Amino acid sequence: MNMPNIMLLGAFLGFALIHSVDTQAGGGHDWGGGGKACSKTSQLMRSACAAESRDDFLVQKAKCYNESERDEKRECIGEAKEEYYETRGSCHDQYDAREDVCDALGQAPYDPSFEPEDFETSLDSLTTPNNHYPMGVGHMWTYGGDEEIMVEVLDETKLIDDITCFVVRDVVFVDGLLVEDTDDWFAVAINDGAIWYCGEEVKDFEYFDGDSPSLPELVAIDGSFKVERDGDRAGVVFPGFAQVGDVYRQEFSLGNAEDMAEVVSTTYSYGQDEELDELVPQELAEMLCNNNCIVVAEWTPIEPDAFERKYYAPGIGFFVGTSPEDEEVVFLSGCNFNVACETLPEAD
Repeated sequence: MNMPNIMLLGAFLGFALIHSVDTQAGGGHDWGGGGKACSKTSQLMRSACAAESRDDFLVQKAKCYNESERDEKRECIGEAKEEYYETRGSCHDQYDAREDVCDALGQAPYDPSFEPEDFETSLDSLTTPNNHYPMGVGHMWTYGGDEEIMVEVLDETKLIDDITCFVVRDVVFVDGLLVEDTDDWFAVAINDGAIWYCGEEVKDFEYFDGDSPSLPELVAIDGSFKVERDGDRAGVVFPGFAQVGDVYRQEFSLGNAEDMAEVVSTTYSYGQDEELDELVPQELAEMLCNNNCIVVAEWTPIEPDAFERKYYAPGIGFFVGTSPEDEEVVFLSGCNFNVACETLPEAD
C-alpha cells in the first residue's frame, strides 16, 4: 500500500495505542491484551475469502456451460479462471494488511465499550460536539472535484443498540447524475466529542442506455452495516482528542467494511510538508489552516492498495480529501453554518 511511510503502520509495529478510542468513549479495554484474537480473525478471513473465490468461480463456470457456442464457452471459462486466480491472490494481500493492523493495535478481541450513558441523546446537543467535526442539525457541506458531494445532518435519529445515533445523509453525483446515496449513523461521545460510527445504509446507482425516462437503477448496497447486526462493531469516525500516531478502527464489519485511520498531523498548514500538500488546493488550505488542521490517513484491509488522506479544519470539519495513487481530489465548495464558506476560493 502506498502510504506516507509505506503503509504508516510499519512505523507502529509493536506500538501500543496510547490513546485508545475505547478510553475516549468512557471504556477501559486493554487493547494490547493477551491472546491472538486479531491474528486468528485474519487467518479465518483469509480462509473465508479463498472459499468465496472458489464458490464464485464455480458459479461463473456453471454459467459458462450455458453458452451454446463452443468458442464463447471456452472464452468464458478462461475469464472465470483468470478472475479466480486474481481474487485468490487478493485474499493473501488482505491477510497481510489485516496482520499489519494487528501489529498496530494488538491481539485483543475488538469489542469496544459502547454504552448509552456515554453518548449524547438529543439533537440539541449537536451544536458543540467536536470543533474539527462540527455536527448540528441542518449543517450542510458541498464538495467539488472528481465528484460532486452533498452532506447534510438531518433532523432524524436512529436507535442502534440502545444508543441514539444521528442521521447524516451523504449523496454523490458524477456529471450531474446521482450515483450514491448513503445514510450514515453517528453517535457523539459526551466526554470528548469523539464521533462514533453506528453503521450506514448505502445505495449505489447506475444509468443504462435506452431507458426512458433515464432513471437511476439500484445496483448495489455494498458497505452497508449496522452495529450489533451480524457481529458488526462500532468504530470511531473522528477522535475527540486527536494525537499524531493514533491508529483506530472506523468500521468493523468483517469482509464488508473495515476502514482504518491514523492521525498524521494535528498542526497542518500548507507549505510545511510537501507530501501532505500533494493534491491539496493551496488557496483553500491557506485560508482554513493556521497550524491547526488535522490530517488523517485512511485505508482498508479489504482493498490493500486503496489509500486516501482527509483534512479537517477547525469550525468547518472535512474540507479536502486526496487519493494520491489515483491523483483524485475532493474539496469543500460550500457550507451553510460558517461565514468562512461565503468566501471559499474556487479550486482548479
